Amino acid sequence: MYKRLPSRDCTNTVDLEENSDLLQNVMSLENSCPSWRLSFPHVLVATISSFLFGYHTGVVNEPLENISVDLGFSGNTLAEGLVVSTCLGGALVGALLSGWIADGVGRRRAFQLCALPMIVGASISATSKSLAGMLLGRLFVGIGMGLGPPVASLYVTEISPAFVRGTYGSFIQIATCLGLMGALFIGIPVKETAGWWRICFWVSTIPAAVLAVAMVFCAESPHWLYKRGRTEEAEAEFEKLLGGSHVKVALAELSKSDKGDDTDTVKLSELFYGRHFRVVFIGSTLFALQQLSGINAVFYFSSTVFKSAGVPSNLANVFIGIANLTGSIIAMVLMDKLGRKALLLWSFSGMVMSMVLQVTAASSYVANSGAMYLSVGGMLMFVFTFALGAGPVPGLLLPEIFPSRIRAKAMAFCMSVHWVINFFVGLLFLRLLEQLGPQLLYSIFGTFCLIAVVFVKRNVVETKGKSLQEIEIALLPQE
Repeated sequence: MYKRLPSRDCTNTVDLEENSDLLQNVMSLENSCPSWRLSFPHVLVATISSFLFGYHTGVVNEPLENISVDLGFSGNTLAEGLVVSTCLGGALVGALLSGWIADGVGRRRAFQLCALPMIVGASISATSKSLAGMLLGRLFVGIGMGLGPPVASLYVTEISPAFVRGTYGSFIQIATCLGLMGALFIGIPVKETAGWWRICFWVSTIPAAVLAVAMVFCAESPHWLYKRGRTEEAEAEFEKLLGGSHVKVALAELSKSDKGDDTDTVKLSELFYGRHFRVVFIGSTLFALQQLSGINAVFYFSSTVFKSAGVPSNLANVFIGIANLTGSIIAMVLMDKLGRKALLLWSFSGMVMSMVLQVTAASSYVANSGAMYLSVGGMLMFVFTFALGAGPVPGLLLPEIFPSRIRAKAMAFCMSVHWVINFFVGLLFLRLLEQLGPQLLYSIFGTFCLIAVVFVKRNVVETKGKSLQEIEIALLPQE
């Protein structure tokens, strides 16, 4: 029905047989790219939600001991675990709702609805006098954390010009890293200053408020507006994001893939069978393998590994943060040059090698000093190679491969898979480490990374430089 369009790093492709009236316009563009500067401020505002995600992930790490003393549950490991994991429960709820919220009220309002529970939750946590108050605050924050990442991935993918979409998608991972590092930095005085942990929560309300207010001035996703039949508004937003000379070409591409879709009748069951099953299967499996690689377990266990090597926990967190941020910045530079699939393959392959180092370090054949260096080096290499591809790519690739008709709900489902597996890995890691030992456990993580390499090679398509409509036509069987 459609010919496969050739991929170029920077081009505007139009079906000239169906849109012959646009021929003159296309020729005048001379295949020029829209300016990245127009969409850049909108992307920066959207990534505030990712910064908050990273911040709230790390905000209780350092202050947890002080919080437990001040609120009267010191020594209660179950209560301490609940302070951390209640966020994960809230995040699952937020992720499940994100697709319906993003499709129902639009991407901009979804960001504002993401900021609201974060402001409320952080305020409740900062003023809480009991464990119940702290858990309520963490639950609210978790809902915002679950809602933010899928909406950020959707929005950045839909407003970015094709030739910089990978670079912009990497900003999400970089903002998350900066949020994590910001939380660790803010938490430094917590041991010396009484009640400082309350300041840590109050600080997070500032970027959340900035996100809510700044979104008023940002463009709405033209893809969402077009799906709602608001073509004139979509045209106006494309002009803000791409410049006037590229508007008609962008609208022609939208009409090519969205033609004939009844976008108001998307059912959850459509994600699991029929023509959409393959892309949803690829997306959910990628997120599952991302978590089964053991990345969060490595983060949880990193302080212990570094401590055994004589490195203080604060310094360990700095090393992990630097490795994570460095990998994310390199991924940003390479995303639109090497492509998504290449980065995923190199990333998961590097993680396999890192797990080999960890398994070797845990064996009885390596001297103590050698085991220490192998373990620390393997851990830093694991985090670095994860940040190169396995971390940032799924969140960018999935909105690219999902058709616009199901994009928001499919992202919600895949992020829910992410949170469920994240929860169980965090819950079972220490028990499995105790029962199986580090050698076998790291071997299991390495095996999942190897499975990911094979899965990516066989199932993932390259999306570098292609428009969203071109990707949709290439992936979906035409009816």
